[in-house]
Amino acid sequence: MRSRPIIVFALAGLAMAQTACNSSHGEKKNEPAAVAAPPVLEVFTLQKDKLSTAFQTPAELVAWQNVDLYAKENSFVRKLYVDVGSEVQAGQLLASLEAPELSSRLAAAESRLKSQEAIYTASKSQYDRLLETSKTPGTISQNDLDQAAARKNSDMAQLEAAKAAHKEVSVVQGYLEIRAPFAGVISARNASQGAYVGPSGKGSEFPMFTLQTQRKLRLVVAVPEAYTGYLDSKHPVEFTVKAIPNEIFRGQVSRQSGALDARLRSERIEIDVENNNKKLLPGMIAEVKIPFPAKDSTLIVPKSALVNSTERVFVIRVVNGKAEWVDVKRGRETNGKIEVFGDKLQSGDQLVRKGSEEVRDGAEVKNLKTVAGY
Repeated sequence: MRSRPIIVFALAGLAMAQTACNSSHGEKKNEPAAVAAPPVLEVFTLQKDKLSTAFQTPAELVAWQNVDLYAKENSFVRKLYVDVGSEVQAGQLLASLEAPELSSRLAAAESRLKSQEAIYTASKSQYDRLLETSKTPGTISQNDLDQAAARKNSDMAQLEAAKAAHKEVSVVQGYLEIRAPFAGVISARNASQGAYVGPSGKGSEFPMFTLQTQRKLRLVVAVPEAYTGYLDSKHPVEFTVKAIPNEIFRGQVSRQSGALDARLRSERIEIDVENNNKKLLPGMIAEVKIPFPAKDSTLIVPKSALVNSTERVFVIRVVNGKAEWVDVKRGRETNGKIEVFGDKLQSGDQLVRKGSEEVRDGAEVKNLKTVAGY
């Protein structure tokens, strides 16, 4: 009988404990879930600054003057006076040629000239005698005098034609001497003594000589369209060549083509390079560096702030707690910084440092953190 009250009290305690446990679990189920904090969005203050950039590209060194020399007339090489590497002066004799048929033409032209001179001399003497005699009235008719004058004039015209033909052959005869048109260096020779030579495509596939001016060179550079607006005359240029890697050569822009190449969309510029020591050679490939120092202050943003979508290029501005997409045009870029141009942008605007299309236009933005722009 004493054990029954103990058992009853034990069962009652167990029921009370189970009820308390169930009520505890129910309370946990009714508690609201914790809300995640929005991610931190870094913004910076837009400012103007001067951006200095440099453009690097390969370029080619070419001779200041370069010419291929062919024989004017089909002929044979009689003697060569220079070879590859010879330095020559303007007008110097490089080679002499011979053409037997040309000598025959010259002899025939001289013969015709002498014959015509004799004919003209005779007709002129005849006219002069008749003219002197006609001064006595009734001795010479006017018709005979006119015919003598006509013969004299005709013979004189024939004489002038003979002189012109003789001069033409004499000029062609002068082409049998190949002379340097300017001072330079013979960089190629494609003929030997006794070789048959002639004009390009008519006896000579290759030129007899190639003459170059090497004491002054041209550095030819193709500048892309995006950089042409920063170029001007006398713009400084630096370049190096693989043959002399430890030396930096300097020059300045001497000429600009003023037009873009239709295929490469670039402008040709030339830099005059003095080469009196002949360290540089025509045909060398140079690595060119053209600095573009800043002239005016422009709006500068970090490259990460610029968003390039399929339809537009924009930055994200924060105004009154909302994101706003602002269209811009990009300019020069260097070291993670880039120029931007836009009518709606101005210094002091708050821009998102890491732009993304996930930050939708017009969306509310919270948890902002101001950082340095770049």
